[in-house]
Amino acid sequence: MKDIKTFWAKILIFLSVMGPGIITANVDNDAGGITTYSVAGAHFGYALMWSFIPIIIALVIIQEMCSRMAVVTGKGLADLIREEFGVRVTFYAMTVLVLSNIFNTISEFAGIAASAELFGISKFLLVPACALFVWWLIVKGTYKSVEKVFLVACLFYVCYIVSGFLSKPDWNLIAKSTIHPSFQFDKAYIFMLIGVVGTTIAPWMQFYQQSSVVEKGIKLENYKYSRLDVIIGAFVVNIIAIFIIIVCANTLFTNGIRIETAKDAALALKPLAGQYCFYLFAFGLLNASVFSACILPLSTAYSVCEGMGWEIGVNRTFKQAPQ
Repeated sequence: MKDIKTFWAKILIFLSVMGPGIITANVDNDAGGITTYSVAGAHFGYALMWSFIPIIIALVIIQEMCSRMAVVTGKGLADLIREEFGVRVTFYAMTVLVLSNIFNTISEFAGIAASAELFGISKFLLVPACALFVWWLIVKGTYKSVEKVFLVACLFYVCYIVSGFLSKPDWNLIAKSTIHPSFQFDKAYIFMLIGVVGTTIAPWMQFYQQSSVVEKGIKLENYKYSRLDVIIGAFVVNIIAIFIIIVCANTLFTNGIRIETAKDAALALKPLAGQYCFYLFAFGLLNASVFSACILPLSTAYSVCEGMGWEIGVNRTFKQAPQ
């Protein structure tokens, strides 16, 4: 009886700590990420499946370090950079981060526009509506309410797993390609490999991960649950990416169809994998784009405010943290 109570107590503690690791990882499957994985599957089939093994290991190590620094120091990554290297270095780092995040955020709204066209909705209506939702959620919400919305958004990534099964892939071939990789040394393959690694392990992730752990107020005695949160997130985000590659490799690559965007992938899937697969893929793109359009500006705000020593926090009102 005591063991059962202890078990459920641990579950409850994990559920209270869970969030930063899973959310940060899942946002990485944004519009740009979905496009990268779709192109990788359509152009190279299962040839890049092996890369997710080292990617998962690297992602766990990097994100776990950020989570650990947050719990031990109680400070965000930009805050620590400013303390260790001074305001000047921090200013240059934040400038690069802001510019990078601006272009990433633009790509998220481009993903919203693309998904609107897939569903036959005017992008001139959906994009402003989503922008208003992002503003309302982050500025008016509390950390707890925002985190709950983000965790619900994470659940919708299951669309890509369902799409993968609907495409009826050859699981033996997938396992063989993952365990026994065939390396290619041509330029297109190497660039695609760099793109897959780069879109899975992005700089903004470290800043957001550490900042969100600090704001959530996770203590050292509960850190083992925070570590589990990071590990689960790293596996889940890569499993979703793997299924995106699977559905595109099994339908587009085998039929000699090449694409350039996630929208192209969704449209090409319709006659090959069926209407349900098309709608699931398109809905996954919309969910990922809106989700990431919320996180990237928030990550930018966290980083810049920490780096400049300004007041910060989703729980603070606009007057309390105006910058």
